[in-house]
Amino acid sequence: MLIDQIRHAGAYTGMGSGLAQAFAFLAGAPLATLAPGRHAITGDRVFALVQDYLTKLPDAGVWEAHHRYIDVQYVVSGAERLGYAPLDRLMVTQPYDEAKDVELLAGEGDHVTAAAGTFVVFFPHDAHMPGLALGEPSPVRKVVVKVAV
Repeated sequence: MLIDQIRHAGAYTGMGSGLAQAFAFLAGAPLATLAPGRHAITGDRVFALVQDYLTKLPDAGVWEAHHRYIDVQYVVSGAERLGYAPLDRLMVTQPYDEAKDVELLAGEGDHVTAAAGTFVVFFPHDAHMPGLALGEPSPVRKVVVKVAV
């Protein structure tokens, strides 16, 4: 897992062309006005999911992990807490679904706060619990860029 401010994204572009494409999209697209939904960057290899939602209380959170994609989660507006745990510290509650590229898990982990301008990168060995409220539920606009491994 990585967490940083978008203004420092250039420090991570050497980690692969997919991540470089993700950060270039985040730096150049009109994220505040982009329509919610899926946006192609390089077809199925790198694409963005624009999301608007209310954060949820921690007891509604679900641990998830992806095998085929790295998640670059960027908070455009609002703020949220995100859970993080090494995959091997959690128990599988729903086996990996290849069609949806998701595995659901249970257990304990750590949390980070992501305010507007923050990105968090979750790799396939990172379980994460996104969209948690900082106190009361509040609106967030987030762009998740999926980068194929």
